[in-house]
Amino acid sequence: MRGCWRVAAAAISAGSGRAAGRGRSPMAKSKFEYVRDFEADDTCLPNCWIVVRLDGRNFHRFAEQHEFKKPNDDRALHLMTRCAQTVMQELEDIAIAYGQSDEYSFVFKRKSKWFKRRASKFMTHVVSQFASSYVFYWKDYFKDQQLLYPPGFDGRIVLYPSTQNLKDYLSWRQADCHVNNLYNTVFWMLVQRSGLTPVQAQDRLQGTLAGDKNEILFSEFNINYNNEPLMYRKGTVLIWQKVNEVTTKKIKLPKETEEKEIEVTRSRTKAVPLHCDIIGDQFWEEYPEILAEDS
Repeated sequence: MRGCWRVAAAAISAGSGRAAGRGRSPMAKSKFEYVRDFEADDTCLPNCWIVVRLDGRNFHRFAEQHEFKKPNDDRALHLMTRCAQTVMQELEDIAIAYGQSDEYSFVFKRKSKWFKRRASKFMTHVVSQFASSYVFYWKDYFKDQQLLYPPGFDGRIVLYPSTQNLKDYLSWRQADCHVNNLYNTVFWMLVQRSGLTPVQAQDRLQGTLAGDKNEILFSEFNINYNNEPLMYRKGTVLIWQKVNEVTTKKIKLPKETEEKEIEVTRSRTKAVPLHCDIIGDQFWEEYPEILAEDS
């Protein structure tokens, strides 16, 4: 086997004219390096906001088989946010993230040089980190529900040349959250409390406007949609904020024989979840640093 390895190493280094063992990999300048020319250039345009949006793959089936509560399952929503926080902690060039249902959007800084702005790197790192975190943290949120099979997520990248374009994108996703949640809230009330079949509930809601759905909720189920939790209606926004963390530390004081526990407060920057409106100007006026050019 050792002789075979030497023959292979000699063949690899033949095209380079360099002897292996000068501190460089034998493949660094091999005759096979030409295959790199087949790689597509996927560099993202400069001076653009880079958005990576991921969605759950076949998540309707996944939710049914894992018995998600309808219309909203707090466990699933909090798990999604925990995974998004993990992504942000690993990839600190993310300026803000927004999530709802089984999707999350991650906004990378406009001037980010991360991985030379290669689109494939942005997308694969975000999706793989998120998916692995979903499996890793599952047991923390679904204590009584076994993970039956690995979930899948797909991703896409969109570039937005202006800050207003980016704001409009995030507004679009939050508006989508409202539309979907209002429909799902009414739909599942008709199924769970009125005894309609899913097909009958769908027929009942066909052609209805937002006002009609609100009226059904209030008149038939005594539900004021505006009082529903903000996380359901607005989704979740993740922004960087400094937070104080209190930890316990054991120290041994001079002239003392035993260690004593003391509380230590440290300031850390973390991805903090908010449930608020991001369509209006108030949010952006309150947090101008999110989209600052030099942030």
